[in-house]
Amino acid sequence: MSILIDQHTKVITQGITGKTGQFHTRMCRDYAHGRAAFVAGVNPKKAGEDFEGIPIHASVAEARAATGATVSVIYVPPPGAAAAIWEAVQADLDLVICITEGIPVRDMMEVRARMRAKEAAGGKKTLLLGPNCPGLITPGEIKIGIMPGHIHRKGRIGIVSRSGTLTYEAVGQVTELGLGQSSAVGIGGDPINGLKHIDVLKLFNDDPDTDGVIMIGEIGGPDEAEAARWAKEHMTKPIVGFIAGVTAPPGKRMGHAGALISGGADTAEAKLEVMHACGFTVTRNPSEMGKLIQKKLGAVFAPA
Repeated sequence: MSILIDQHTKVITQGITGKTGQFHTRMCRDYAHGRAAFVAGVNPKKAGEDFEGIPIHASVAEARAATGATVSVIYVPPPGAAAAIWEAVQADLDLVICITEGIPVRDMMEVRARMRAKEAAGGKKTLLLGPNCPGLITPGEIKIGIMPGHIHRKGRIGIVSRSGTLTYEAVGQVTELGLGQSSAVGIGGDPINGLKHIDVLKLFNDDPDTDGVIMIGEIGGPDEAEAARWAKEHMTKPIVGFIAGVTAPPGKRMGHAGALISGGADTAEAKLEVMHACGFTVTRNPSEMGKLIQKKLGAVFAPA
């Protein structure tokens, strides 16, 4: 089992002919079942050509019709990335993964409003991961995005993070401990994005092959606290939580566009307090994440 993607997923790369799109499509195609998964690219100016055997189509809708793909990954530069998201949504894909960093907030507000209006009118709901995210991986099956495949190992720990670098840190720790990951999901750090922590926690909670979760957040916004309150009422699996930015000064953006403290409730300390009160095992030291989830699983599954 996995969440969102598996070895049978078929993927379209939007922006496949750019330097970044070429490099990461090649890396993803060469990981596990990637050769069967990455079936099409999109570039209207190069339709009919191919990238190392992957056919290029004029539009997402055309690529989907030709291949049956249900997922796209976007490496389109910032000025055109929101339009690329909307094109994939209009093609009724199941999931759109936007890696692009630096998309104007206004562009994302517009595309989010269009997505909501489409769904409200009875149209298909397309899930969006990102933008400004590393993507996601089901180890040993498929990776979509920019994460390094070699540090992952198939296992039973779910990882969800706003920080790409800390995703890799958590992955490396649980791999070294021999636990491995069921899936690892980078949701991105932009202020206007798709899937939130709460959405991914719900997926992990329903996944029978995920035994525990590491949730990594950042300063800014209410998402981590909302996820923690949901988990208190519904989550049946142990969660280790970490929030980056304990020393961040109020009013100063730190790294991600969404990592900006606007009030008392979105500081790292405030989020950690909410998570602790909701039953998370919290840490202020990111090097402890793997050992803590191992300890929690040992307590949960220790023989009577």
